[in-house]
Amino acid sequence: MKKIPGFVLIAVILFSCGKDEEKCVFIPDVSSSEAKVVFETLHDSITGFETKQELVDFLTREPMIRDYIFRRTSYPNDSVFINTIFNKVTNPHFDTLSIETNKAFGDLIALKAQFKEAFSNLKYYYPDFVPPKIKTIISGLDTDLFVSDTLIIVSLDFYLGSGARFRPNIYEYLLRQYEKENIVPSCMLIFGISDRFNKTDLNDKTVLADMIAFGKSYYFAKHMLPCVPDSVFTWYTREETEGSRKNQDLIWARFIQDRVLYETSHMVKQKYLGERPKTVEVGEKCPGRIGQWVGWQIVNAYMKAHDEVELPGLMKQRDAQQLFKESKYKPMSR
Repeated sequence: MKKIPGFVLIAVILFSCGKDEEKCVFIPDVSSSEAKVVFETLHDSITGFETKQELVDFLTREPMIRDYIFRRTSYPNDSVFINTIFNKVTNPHFDTLSIETNKAFGDLIALKAQFKEAFSNLKYYYPDFVPPKIKTIISGLDTDLFVSDTLIIVSLDFYLGSGARFRPNIYEYLLRQYEKENIVPSCMLIFGISDRFNKTDLNDKTVLADMIAFGKSYYFAKHMLPCVPDSVFTWYTREETEGSRKNQDLIWARFIQDRVLYETSHMVKQKYLGERPKTVEVGEKCPGRIGQWVGWQIVNAYMKAHDEVELPGLMKQRDAQQLFKESKYKPMSR
């Protein structure tokens, strides 16, 4: 391959907004696989404690919220933990946060409907799937999500969006994921990357293996929510999404030129797969985690070339190298 000078590539990859419209992927008929979603709303309960004993009783009934949302083990003892959490939830600012949360989410109809859609689609592909129970809470911006096979806990106050008075204290580019529309997609990505569904070869430590694993998780999540825009799953801006599509050939050229695919070092993985505002090794406008996005495109190419493979078959594919080879992924300029 002809070597592409870095300054030329950086100049060319200008991730500008395009006019491509998002398309839905396959929408299954879930009339015989409709999932029953069990919701428990606890975000109002957390603001009503008048005594520390009431808080203790609540956390005793809700050990997962105690341990994973309020992070009990990060405190030296029970006394410090209870005093700290009680002071937090009885602070006037916490009431303001509660009011904002209720205003933003209302009766949770939209959130419940999207969880039902995702779980019904999941049950279509995996008939034995039993949806986890979902609990909503306000954590005071302590912890955003807990996801397991049997339980999902959502801290709604993390997802109030850009106009909220209180927001997580993190970098601006990371705040993109904390919008209402990201809750269910984020949960589906967590399901999609878990070894419950996503089988991988643990002996393959290459960047390519990680790219394919992430790519399968995105493919999985997209098929649970077929009409959700790609940018919601990647947390990219629309401009970054369209720019990535239009410049796939240049991105891929840089991966090949720099011999990224078969690297195994943590540093290289962080550069191309890790959480960063930009992947400057590819271009100054290139969004972070671009290796994950390219992995998704490879998986899409594989599935397009293999009509006989259904989603569960894809997720069982452990051999990333073979999947890559059979995808015949070779992006062209657009």
